[in-house]
Amino acid sequence: MSSRAPLKPTPPARAKTRLPGIFLVVALILLIAYVTYNTATGEGGSSTGPAPGTAMVQFAAPLVGSSLQGDVNVTQREAANDTLKAACDLRGPAILNSCDLVRDQAAALVFIDSGEGRCARTLDQVIRAAAKYPKLAVAAVVIAGERSQARALVASHGWRVPVAEDRDGALANLYGVAVCPQIVYLSAGGTVDAVSVGEVGAEELNRRLRAIAGSG
Repeated sequence: MSSRAPLKPTPPARAKTRLPGIFLVVALILLIAYVTYNTATGEGGSSTGPAPGTAMVQFAAPLVGSSLQGDVNVTQREAANDTLKAACDLRGPAILNSCDLVRDQAAALVFIDSGEGRCARTLDQVIRAAAKYPKLAVAAVVIAGERSQARALVASHGWRVPVAEDRDGALANLYGVAVCPQIVYLSAGGTVDAVSVGEVGAEELNRRLRAIAGSG
């Protein structure tokens, strides 16, 4: 895919019915408000993210530093057809492809927002802790917000890991994000090993990263 070609908006893999536009907008506003509230107050939501032992939700998301516009493609391979292209078949320098992320290595996938605060600090923490493991990748997904803010955040922290945009919150919803930050620890191949919701201590983080680092 060309870096200038937009990602085609696709419904979640199991969703067959499109809500009218107004309901989709309302749902997005409620999702963003819920995550923002829990982030600000520190109160945990009911979700704990994807269950350990399950396969990750496959996705292809535009990188915040690119000119590629579009919603995250979350069409799972088994749901792809002539009109819906599987997320893992979308590749290019402007795309974070989840299948490529974990093809030969484990990965820590960090969901953050576009502002300074504990979410950004957690990504800093994960990047530093993962540096000791050569076959461990780190990637981040910014939930909603303005891309210009996300770009400024990446620049101010000097992040060199892939940072993608989930502009409509669809991917965050599929990963059960109720609190920012959320870290999904993925074994090589894409199996969910564990999830950390909210801020995480150094000891727990190192233990989680060490557990998946040898899976590649």
